[in-house]
Amino acid sequence: MTRTQTFLWGIILTVSLLPSVMLAQTKNTEVLFETTAGNIRIALYDETTQTRDNFLKITKMGIYDSLLIHRVIKDFMIQSGDTNSKHAKPGQLLGTGDFDYTTEAEFRLPQIFHRRGAVAMAREGEKVNPERRSSACQFYIVWGKVRNDMQLAKIQEKLDSATQGQVKLTPEMLEVYKTIGGAPHLDGQYTVFGEVVEGLDIVEKIQAVETDKNDRPLEDIRILKATVTKDLPQSKQEKKLPVKKKIVKTARRK
Repeated sequence: MTRTQTFLWGIILTVSLLPSVMLAQTKNTEVLFETTAGNIRIALYDETTQTRDNFLKITKMGIYDSLLIHRVIKDFMIQSGDTNSKHAKPGQLLGTGDFDYTTEAEFRLPQIFHRRGAVAMAREGEKVNPERRSSACQFYIVWGKVRNDMQLAKIQEKLDSATQGQVKLTPEMLEVYKTIGGAPHLDGQYTVFGEVVEGLDIVEKIQAVETDKNDRPLEDIRILKATVTKDLPQSKQEKKLPVKKKIVKTARRK
């Protein structure tokens, strides 16, 4: 086989693998975020039922309307959902606003993982949250980096340590992380429950803004309105729950 044939075969193999990874989830619900930077539409996975249902409920309650995208780390992720951020003053430290409950961790590897454009829930750290239960309302959208084989091997070693060897990056996942990018070091530790289906260019723009020492954008970026554009049947709706402040430790940069 010539070098050109080998190269073309590699492209064909990559293309053949990616759809099996990306289309493995069912997505019957969607939420549209209208932000001051542009619109972002996300689809929610039916495989993460509890997280999906809770996110739809929170959105319908209007909780996300007027909240800031309060935490941004370049080449990693953007985060929102802090209930204290609606009227936050410039420079105010954010990240503690949440509801008074958590939701069960729903890890669905290897089909659902932290590839670029993934939407996941923030949570408290393992010392106070060994079950890795998710925040009720704080979430993040992954941007991440493209990694090479050596970098991914080191990440796998760290995953082995953090998850007692339970999380393994499959060949399909590795291919995505080498060609599209993401945050593989978070797999099996934070619940991924959806993906960006429109507005990934807006996510890219936001993740590149200037921030202060606490990763808050120097110029406020706000969710003007969040709307459920594709919903579940009415019979699956749940009651509202009260809001309470609590500390939420979120996804880490690696």
